[in-house]
Amino acid sequence: MTKSDKSAGDQVAVEKSILGPAGKDLGTSEWITVNQDMITRFGDVTLDPDPMHMDAEWAKENTPYGDTISYGFLTLSFLTHMFASAMKVPSASEGAGEGYFLNYGFNRLRFVDPVPVNSRVRGHFKVAKKEAEERSGFRLVHMDVEIEIEGGGRPAVVAEWIGAWVNDLG
Repeated sequence: MTKSDKSAGDQVAVEKSILGPAGKDLGTSEWITVNQDMITRFGDVTLDPDPMHMDAEWAKENTPYGDTISYGFLTLSFLTHMFASAMKVPSASEGAGEGYFLNYGFNRLRFVDPVPVNSRVRGHFKVAKKEAEERSGFRLVHMDVEIEIEGGGRPAVVAEWIGAWVNDLG
């Protein structure tokens, strides 16, 4: 089996999974450690030098967290990687085989609990509902998503994430 054959097979498996019935468990991602370097680089790239995220001494003295915490949007930005990990494919939108996955947006999104520096997080995914958009060449897939903090009592993020499964029209 060539890499191309495996990739095409992976995409068919992803399509069948994400277009399954509402409530279907799509899987859980591997853990990601959110370290200070990631947090600092995210703050630099997004032009947001908030000391709650960037300055450990400031955060210790001025916040209830005792150290820096991840930006909520940094934690959220792991979703695509987490989804690919949960689906056991190299990329959630690798354009091979029957189609590819695109981010379409969110219907509901909450940042429930902060992610302390050096915490590990992982994503849990379930099919919420699906809507066919056949005339447009894609289907919207609604997923219930939860980002868990290892050892935490509450999730970091809960959301209804909408993805578009685009048929490979090429």
